[in-house]
Amino acid sequence: MRVPLSWLRDYAPLPDDVSARDVAARLIRAGLEVETVDEAGADITGPLVVGRVLEFTDEPQKNGKTIRWCSVDVGEAEPRGIVCGAHNFAVGDLVVVSLPGAVLPGGFAISARKTYGHVSDGMICSVRELGIGDDHAGILVLGAGEAEPGADAVELLHLRDDVLDIAVTPDRGYCLSVRGVAREAATAYGVPYNDPGDPGVRDDVDTIGDDGYPVRVEDAERCPVFAARTVTGFDPAAPSPRWLQRRVQLAGMRPISLAVDITNFVMLELGQPIHGYDRDALRGPIVVRRAAAGEKLTTLDGAVRALDPDDLLITDDSGPIGLAGVMGGGSTELSSATTAVVIEAAHFEATGIARTARRHKLPSEASKRFERGVDPALPAVAAQRVADLLVSLGGATQEPGLTVAGAVPAPAPIEIPAGLPARVVGVDYPADEVTSLLTAVGAAVAPAGDQRIAVTPPTWRPDLTDPYDLVEEVARLHGYDAVPSVLPVAPAGRGITPSQRLRRRVERAVAAAGYVEAPSYPFVGETDFDALGFPADDARRVALRLANPISEEQPLLRTTLLPGLLTTLRRNVGRGATDVAVYEAGLVFRPSPGPLPVPPRLPVDRRPTDAELASLLAAVPSQPRRIAVALAGEREPAGWWGAGRPATWADAVEAARVVARSAGVTLRVEKDEHAPWHPGRCAALYVGDTLVGHAGELHPRVVATLGLPPRTSAMELELDRFFPAGLDGVADDPVRAPSVPTFPVATQDVALVVDLAVPAADVEDALRSGAGELLESVRLFDVFTGAQLGDGRKSLAYALRFRAPDRTLTVDETTAARDAAVAAATQRTGAVLRGT
Repeated sequence: MRVPLSWLRDYAPLPDDVSARDVAARLIRAGLEVETVDEAGADITGPLVVGRVLEFTDEPQKNGKTIRWCSVDVGEAEPRGIVCGAHNFAVGDLVVVSLPGAVLPGGFAISARKTYGHVSDGMICSVRELGIGDDHAGILVLGAGEAEPGADAVELLHLRDDVLDIAVTPDRGYCLSVRGVAREAATAYGVPYNDPGDPGVRDDVDTIGDDGYPVRVEDAERCPVFAARTVTGFDPAAPSPRWLQRRVQLAGMRPISLAVDITNFVMLELGQPIHGYDRDALRGPIVVRRAAAGEKLTTLDGAVRALDPDDLLITDDSGPIGLAGVMGGGSTELSSATTAVVIEAAHFEATGIARTARRHKLPSEASKRFERGVDPALPAVAAQRVADLLVSLGGATQEPGLTVAGAVPAPAPIEIPAGLPARVVGVDYPADEVTSLLTAVGAAVAPAGDQRIAVTPPTWRPDLTDPYDLVEEVARLHGYDAVPSVLPVAPAGRGITPSQRLRRRVERAVAAAGYVEAPSYPFVGETDFDALGFPADDARRVALRLANPISEEQPLLRTTLLPGLLTTLRRNVGRGATDVAVYEAGLVFRPSPGPLPVPPRLPVDRRPTDAELASLLAAVPSQPRRIAVALAGEREPAGWWGAGRPATWADAVEAARVVARSAGVTLRVEKDEHAPWHPGRCAALYVGDTLVGHAGELHPRVVATLGLPPRTSAMELELDRFFPAGLDGVADDPVRAPSVPTFPVATQDVALVVDLAVPAADVEDALRSGAGELLESVRLFDVFTGAQLGDGRKSLAYALRFRAPDRTLTVDETTAARDAAVAAATQRTGAVLRGT
């Protein structure tokens, strides 16, 4: 909304020494978004005067152009000779002349110079050269008697003014008018406010009835109020006065004709959209109704529009004549022959207008205001205001009677404790100040007993529906800068939770292992599941579908971290990063099959009960926390120290072990087949008997489909499964330093021959259980297969480390522990000690 400061001062008598930038600062402090302050006409300097053309001579030129050598009276002793290339003026016409020394918009400096054989002592200006329009086909001709030669043209044309450009938010629809912004300015400066929309100051609006032009409203819900006033004898050739044209122009609209300019002026002034009908083109009474199937309307822009049954129409006996609250129809528009005008000023329901404007892709100044809420008490006042201007400026005669169909809906009072604003905002607002500030908004405030007040919002503030809306108004008008900035103080002895510490520890460990964090959007599509090779019945295909997705190709919430992580890996490889190791930690969304429970609508005036919160949480799908890695290229780079080592499936498994060690749990690895991993290089990862994830090399088909480097590997773990009660069940125990043994270690190596199908992890578990408490660690350091072992057999070599905390172990103790470990492995896995 563009608001000229001179117009603003008509309704808010601001101090004379207040500049537009001062006003902008006050309005910003009151919560309005003033984007810029434009100084219209500030680039016009020097003498710019009214001149009268005394005579001229048309002089054809060699280039085919005909110029006029004019004698122009500019209020000086002698007329000036001026060369002009335009021909749309006559002798005796008043024109605008920029004299030598003047500077016009765009830095166009005027000087006396020789041209076409004459010395042109100035320039006769067009509206484009003056910066007040786009027409450059001819010069600006003033009305007869509008001014005398030599008069200041800057003042006559209202060329200089400061304009506030305000970005109006959806909840501040009343500020799409000079009336609304002036109210805010008056409140900000504490000056009286002259409301141009107050019917109490207009005696001629009291003649409300149904004796004007006939109107019938068939949808009172979508159109609660419809006012109509008629004028006749209007002179369609009457020009718009300069002040009217300039104010409409400075507010961002183009002057068109007197009747149209008046309707636009009143809309900008009051915020009430107005439409004028040529009464002679109307056929019967005006009817407000919904569209019927198959109806069409030719709107003012010349487009033929197929109407929807949800569209609200203005009709007469001939059919639709306007799209209510959006745009009028071409059959009844005001023309150069219109002498009788029916003025429409109606109030339309906001959401219906918004739907219609979007459906027809037809945004307009009217729909923009109705969408944000227009004062329903304005129609009668606005219709009368337009009629008054048509009478005074266009020579019209006002017909008796003003039709008003419907009634203004009364706002419901809101009862709040007088101390609520102070309690919510944290600023001590005395009760009388709360009453004063809410009254300044336009609300009616009355005591309601027991230190409570009843606040009835004004009709122009449909956004005030809740006690906390009123709290916001008190804080806004008192000043947001007066609200102290106070950081909350955490209770003593508290910090991050155990689960937060665990998550940070895990991510630090993965980062220290050489992986780079690469967060991604949590959105996927069915094509991502197909690319990963998920079977049709895979539970990971059951995903939540977004109601309004950013991309139709990814309308689902992720059930695994791999799609985003692998996309990041592919993007980096495509940009020349051949060796990539990335990780992501975050939530996935795993809804149960079937429809989701409908969440309850919780109250806002009190804390929800435990049962209400439980029912809300029951409607939320499971959101386990996971961590995943993906890697390709060399895991250990080549250099002067030797050849590099490519990343393999074992590195993905090792990443899982890094996570497990940082979480303080033991990971068990077993062979598995699980998409999207290679069937022969896929490991299932367990903590105890709980499956926590998978790791390994991706299936070649997945690698080819996603365009990944060969042998790309990945790992994904569900951290919530590491502990029986999930991450929130992690014990809040202090971190204990590891004990440092002081007695020497005893090492024993054993090589066990087992079937190829026996997992090394099972053999390791058996060794641990058989060795007893003296075993400090067990490590697999060699795997051997060969003809000497026989078909289907392999040798697993383990290094066993034994240590006692209180003594040096003897050879007999170490040998006994080793033999017990081998015996347990033999019993549980069928292992045979190699060489026996």
